[in-house]
Amino acid sequence: MRLVFMGTPEYAEIHLQALLTAGHSVVGVFTQPDRPSGRGKKLMPSRVKALAEQAGIPVFQPGWIRVQGLEDLRALKPDICVTAAYGQILSEEILAVPLLGTVNVHASLLPRYRGSAPVNWAIIKGETHTGVTTMMTDKGIDTGDILLQSGLAIHPEETAGELTVRLAHAGAELLLETLKRLAAGDCPRAKQDERAMSYYPLLTREAAQINWQEKSRNLVNLIRGTQPWPCAYSASPWGTLKLLSARVEPAPGLAAPGTILAADPKTGLLVKTGDHALRVITLQAPGSRAMSSEDFLRGHPLNLPAVMTANEEIS
Repeated sequence: MRLVFMGTPEYAEIHLQALLTAGHSVVGVFTQPDRPSGRGKKLMPSRVKALAEQAGIPVFQPGWIRVQGLEDLRALKPDICVTAAYGQILSEEILAVPLLGTVNVHASLLPRYRGSAPVNWAIIKGETHTGVTTMMTDKGIDTGDILLQSGLAIHPEETAGELTVRLAHAGAELLLETLKRLAAGDCPRAKQDERAMSYYPLLTREAAQINWQEKSRNLVNLIRGTQPWPCAYSASPWGTLKLLSARVEPAPGLAAPGTILAADPKTGLLVKTGDHALRVITLQAPGSRAMSSEDFLRGHPLNLPAVMTANEEIS
């Protein structure tokens, strides 16, 4: 089959590599335009573009595929399209091009966790199990018919970045099985149960702000689920801090949420939450590298009592 692949980040790169390793005929790749990166804001290609160019596959980077990419896609005459974290919604005109349709690899067990950040939200919401779904793409957002699914346990301390990589490898295996069964004509296909549907929006920086009124476990999940971007953050006596890892601990006394219970270079930073306390393990201050809270406090002593103030914007 003539296959066109659409994807952008590392999650997509892992799927494209699996297709190439398995010997599929990838006749073209669509990916997002190069983006500025780093302090110099140099334009950098996506992970998918770099791999496609290395493999000698034609690369297309329309800013808006339904307008700028339709004719290029038609010229490739694909039998099937595969999408994995492409980053654009496909119009009905685009979906009508491949003879056998478009298969998407979504990082959740649909119909749960539709949307663009299913891995992040699954962790933030405290899930212990997730998975990947291959589906036929339609004009809705993750609403197409389910083909195959594969479940995966979420490790207790796993971040969204770590889980995304594991899901990508599971999704790549599932994609190869899906294409094999589509070619053989025996791939199952089922409508999604709308009664079990859940949808979560695009992840934003604002969603990563710590609310110390929340329960400790919810805050740990928020910290895990917003790694590596946008990173959970909180205002503090030292300015805005990114909180990179933490654990739940009992809270001595009856202090108000946000109260700093300990700021000790030997034991680290402990903050009262809505139920218990949060032991901050690693953090990052503005203009600094990530470090343990103990190392941070050695250079930034604090006299108690003090609180983690709220409603400060991240820099």
